Parts: sequence; C-alpha cells; structure tokens
Amino acid sequence: MILGPAPNIVFRLIFSSPSAILPRNDGLTLCCTEFYAVLSGRVSHSIPGSSRSIFNRRTVVAKKRENTEVRQQQIVDAAGTLIFKYGSEHLTVKRIAAEVGISEAAIYRHFKSKKSILSFLLSHIEEVLLRDISPESAGTEPVTLDTIEKIIRNHFSKIGMRKGISFQVIAEIISLGDRKLNKQASQTIDKYISRLKELLTDGVRDGAVRQDIDLEASATLLFALIQGLVNIWALSEGSFKLIEKYTSLWQIYREAIATR
Repeated sequence: MILGPAPNIVFRLIFSSPSAILPRNDGLTLCCTEFYAVLSGRVSHSIPGSSRSIFNRRTVVAKKRENTEVRQQQIVDAAGTLIFKYGSEHLTVKRIAAEVGISEAAIYRHFKSKKSILSFLLSHIEEVLLRDISPESAGTEPVTLDTIEKIIRNHFSKIGMRKGISFQVIAEIISLGDRKLNKQASQTIDKYISRLKELLTDGVRDGAVRQDIDLEASATLLFALIQGLVNIWALSEGSFKLIEKYTSLWQIYREAIATR
C-alpha cells in the first residue's frame, strides 16, 4: 500500500528502509540482565586481568554496543516514518517512543534531543542515497551511457521499494528552519549531485559523454530529473511505474549528453 502525502508536504523523494520490529532491550534491561548473569555465575567474575575476565568484559561491551546501534536505528526509522505520515511539525519524542514501543527516557539514553535524532536521520539518508549511485557499482568496466542508465534505473527501483521517502524527509526537516539542520541537509544534496557528477566524469573519460559538456550543470539537471519524477510519483500516490517514466525521460537526457 502506498502511503499518501501529508497535506503540507511539497516534496516527495527518495529513502529509507522500513522500521525494524525487534524485542525491547534498552540500556536498563541490558544492565539488569548482566548484573543477574554475574550474580548467577553465568558470566565469569574471575581475577581481574585474567584472559577469561577480559574476554567476558569485551563480549559484554560488544553486545551493549550492538544493542545501542540497533536501538538508534529503530529510533531514526520511527522518526522517518512519522515524518512521512504526518509531517515534521507533528514529530515529538513522545510519538517516536510510542512508535518504537519504548519510554521517552529510553529515547534520551541514545539522543539528547529531537534535533539530534533528525541529524542522525539525515546522516542515514545521505548514506543510503550515495550508496545507491556509487560509481563502484559500475565495476571495472568502461563507463558507458548504458552503465549510467543502469545505475540510475537501479536507484529508481530502490526508491520505489522505499516508497520515495528520503527527500520528503529532507524537505520536512528544512521546513523546521533550524540553521544547523538546514546546512546538513544542503550538504547531503550537494554530495548527491557530486556523486552524479562523478558518474558523468567517468563517462567523459571513457568516451561516452561529450567532453564539451558542463558537468556540474548536467549533474544538477539529472538530480532535478530524479527529484521531479519522484515528486510527481509520490504526490500521485504511486499511480504510475517509476521505471517506465524514467526510461522515457532518460532517452531525452541521453541525447543531450552523448558524444557526437
């Protein structure tokens, strides 16, 4: 089922994985479990400095770190889902806690504020977007127009699976008017365009893309093509197939950048 846009949302774009549903295991529960394990003899409490004692301490630390990372991911996934459904103005720590199924206090054990949650969410969006269009996905073969088209096509396929959330979330965060978050969002978009420029630069190197072309402008135009198409698709509640529309638009773009 495609979720409809929040009434005040102008942008719909690219993102994220669905929220994970995992057992509750916040820091307090973990601490009590470890304490009970020591008391019951399930964790070695041998002479300090012994190899077994060090091993067990490292195991506990590693497990706690893993649980922290899982919980943080649950929290940012919940924040992204809530923004997608209701808009950023309705995002509160209380709602995030309810979405994850934990207390507000548990949220604050991982993030000091809603702003820090949004900053973490932006970092996650950036990672997802840049991974989608990484030049490494072309392998060691020469970068042809077909190669670039395939990378962008796969990108659209992943956008469809994620229901086009990422740039909607970015736009909603921008609407909050926080300077630091806006700067981070701007940097994410700049990195995305730069990654597209890398693909086109590789195409010039391998003789597929015109050498006289303005690469910065071409990358920005490709970004606008992707963003605009996903906007229309999301606002229409997925009434058409992204890949089919993309194929038509790509043919026009391809003619503009191909070597003569």
